[in-house]
Amino acid sequence: MKVTIQSLIEGGSASAGPPLGPALGPMGVNIGQVIAAINDKTKDFAGLKVPVKVVIEKETKKFEIIVGSPPVSALIKKELKKEKGAKDKTESIGNLELTQVVKLADMKKTTNLSKTTKALVKEILGTCVSLGVTCEGKSPKEVIKEINEGKFDSLFKN
Repeated sequence: MKVTIQSLIEGGSASAGPPLGPALGPMGVNIGQVIAAINDKTKDFAGLKVPVKVVIEKETKKFEIIVGSPPVSALIKKELKKEKGAKDKTESIGNLELTQVVKLADMKKTTNLSKTTKALVKEILGTCVSLGVTCEGKSPKEVIKEINEGKFDSLFKN
């Protein structure tokens, strides 16, 4: 029988304390090995909260670590080196180049349902609206309109 433990962990900083330790203890697995495996798999997301699943085979005590992808908003804020989004609709916390947005889309490709990079870029730009982030010095809504018109098609591989 397999048991799955899910948690939101800061990349590369999992510890045997809560929330993982108390959940892993009763499973009989080596908590140190599990924590080391999580930290190794999430080190690239240092400073970001990452969804992690630990799938444990109860009889054999073998485990598998499945790492999700941080939310788009967290990736945008990390790219801009900001802690928080805008307080209101008039505030702007930063500007992203469209190439940076495409890079973020490539990071989210495996965990997102969008069929094309172009669709995922438009989705990320929608999050930029919520956070108070401009793109190419313009409102993300304007950039989405330009993408729809085909202005940036050379940036999209699929």
